[in-house]
Amino acid sequence: MKKSVFQLIIIILIAFQTQAQEVLKLEEAVKIALQNNYDIQIASNNLKIDNANSSAGNAGMLPNITANIVNTNSLQNITQTQSDGTQKSLNGAKNLSLNYGVNLGWTVFDGLKMFAKREQLKVLEQQGEANLKLTIFSKISDVYTTYFDLVQQQQQLVALDSTLKLSTQRLKRAQNRFNIGKASKLEVLNAQVDLNTDSSLQLSQLNSYRNTKTHLNEIIARDSSIDFMVEAESPSEELLKLEDLKTLARKQNPQLQSQILAKKSSDLQLKQIKSGRYPTLIINSGYNINRTEASLGFITQSQGQGFTYGFSASVPIFNGFYQSRNEKIAKLQVENSAIVVKQQEETLDSQLNSTFQSYQTNLQLTNVEKNNLEIAKQNLDITLSKFKIGTITPIDYRTAQLNYVNALVRYSNAQFQTKLNEITLKELAGSLKL
Repeated sequence: MKKSVFQLIIIILIAFQTQAQEVLKLEEAVKIALQNNYDIQIASNNLKIDNANSSAGNAGMLPNITANIVNTNSLQNITQTQSDGTQKSLNGAKNLSLNYGVNLGWTVFDGLKMFAKREQLKVLEQQGEANLKLTIFSKISDVYTTYFDLVQQQQQLVALDSTLKLSTQRLKRAQNRFNIGKASKLEVLNAQVDLNTDSSLQLSQLNSYRNTKTHLNEIIARDSSIDFMVEAESPSEELLKLEDLKTLARKQNPQLQSQILAKKSSDLQLKQIKSGRYPTLIINSGYNINRTEASLGFITQSQGQGFTYGFSASVPIFNGFYQSRNEKIAKLQVENSAIVVKQQEETLDSQLNSTFQSYQTNLQLTNVEKNNLEIAKQNLDITLSKFKIGTITPIDYRTAQLNYVNALVRYSNAQFQTKLNEITLKELAGSLKL
């Protein structure tokens, strides 16, 4: 009797604790993950790096302007012999050379390499956006999956709580019947064993539930000790259509888009390498000031300033087949990129087909298990009524009780599996809500 009272206290405490917890909505969990998740933060910073790299200057399209100053001083012992044979000597002669100015160098033609480089940097920026989207979808998919796992575990806990209460009432009834001599000790012991079994199942499920909550806190990158509840029901969604999903996937799937952009980047890399066959033209200009001083000589001081300008040009003639080798390698890389895109498209179609088949199967299972749950609940209610008036045995009552729990677990699992398929399909189609 003391044991059953203690178990009843546990139920009450769990119920009280559940009521005191905050309810974490799915939208809120997604919002927290977008703000806090470490992988998303890293991918976001990588995109910022790509944004910074995507510039005309980084592509080599802008001139280089430098300011220079060179100051050279010396102290020397100098002896000079003039053309008439006379000699001049000076110890500690001081010499000065000072040059300073601004210079410009600008590559105005490099076989159009700079334009291909500029376009490639834009493609890499777009690829960074696709990679960020892929990371976000992956992490938000984890949030969805874990959240709905908690929903189904929470539903199972409710069922186990109800079962535990019924088992407690059954034990109390058996003890009362035993006390007045209408039941044997065996009936009491059987009721106690069943109650202990239900308590064990509830504690195991509760432990799994708490561990899953800790995991969700980890995914959304907040304190793992924060306690919460999830919404009791999964939000209903409209039925998905395979052809619509395939159309969206071709346009929006981040992984496929990343591979397509990688193929485009390989094409532009080939253009840059081919530019090595063309001449390069660089113009130079500047404004410089120079000054020299010498303690001994015909000219003791000199100063000049003015513009300088000119150009340099180079034409490749032969470089040991280095150019041909690089072009051959680049063409093979372009070919590999095209193969990867084709492979990704086929993989995507295969994933959509198999996941959609599972989605349809689990939809059917959900309907079957929902109907079975309703029947099991009716059977439990009728059996409980008959058990109270003593027209059926405890074994029959226990069977109905287990049938109801098992039906609820199967229904909950079918709902969860359907949700998992739905999340995967939307992730593949690039239409997962953020």
